Amino acid sequence: MTDERRLDLKGLNCPLPVLKARRALSRLPAGTRLAVEATDPMSAIDIPHMCAEDGHDLVETRRDGRLLVFVIVAGPQPKRPENPET
Repeated sequence: MTDERRLDLKGLNCPLPVLKARRALSRLPAGTRLAVEATDPMSAIDIPHMCAEDGHDLVETRRDGRLLVFVIVAGPQPKRPENPET
């Protein structure tokens, strides 16, 4: 059985749902499933866009009234430069 984590973002308004989802995904190993629950209508646009931009797989989107649920598989984390310029 696949380990699926949940992130409850119900009641938060734009831009908080996408910012919190991005932060949560950045801390997960690649391949981990995250179910994001949100009620902000803008999440229907912001979460899929963030997934495409950051290299995560959006594998399921469903709506139940005002509740939006996004199931995301975390992609590989970007490599940080060893000697960042200051």
